Amino acid sequence: MAKPRLISFKICPFVQRSVILLKEKDIDFDIAYIDLSEPPEWFLTLSPTGKVPVLEVEGKVLFESAIINEYLDEVNPPSLHPTDPIEKAQNRSWMEFTSPLYMAFFKIMMSKTKEEGAKVVLEANKQLETLERIKIQTPWFNGEKFSMVDISVAPLFMRLDFLKRHFSLDLLDGKPSLQTWSNKLLARKTISDSVVDNFEDILMMRIRDAGSFLIQQ
Repeated sequence: MAKPRLISFKICPFVQRSVILLKEKDIDFDIAYIDLSEPPEWFLTLSPTGKVPVLEVEGKVLFESAIINEYLDEVNPPSLHPTDPIEKAQNRSWMEFTSPLYMAFFKIMMSKTKEEGAKVVLEANKQLETLERIKIQTPWFNGEKFSMVDISVAPLFMRLDFLKRHFSLDLLDGKPSLQTWSNKLLARKTISDSVVDNFEDILMMRIRDAGSFLIQQ
């Protein structure tokens, strides 16, 4: 059977979720990187949305990261979802809740002025404060069992850590449960190994090219 092939660009957090899951499940896979600003014709033929990730598997194409990860989890047991249907649904709800925070990170990177950036940070903080209030179990979201929720939020924490280290912008300040969770996630090998070697260099280049307020501080 051919290895699944994941199509990505190098700093996409949604592709990173799929990479983490593939590594957690110890699935042998190939990955192809494209430039989304100039996508190749073969990719546009594969992807109905023109977005990544796309997963080629068994001669078929899957798209949308949540769908890709649900498929990978289902066909490669044991599942990283809780077995209880209500708890599983709750987990999926919180995974959906965290998704807009990735757009907030992108907007922070792209904001031209401090005022514009401050508005995005304020809204992101509200969501993070809500997450802080419900994050009562350790070390992972569901307690002792690493789950799909942990995977869904790990790329976000990696990017928030980047903002803290390079720009002294700490969105986890005053959120000890989230900071502890972040530390635990970022120390996990499947997560640290889920990005390309020059990941932070590429992020920094995007920020500079955008004329972001972050580099004006």
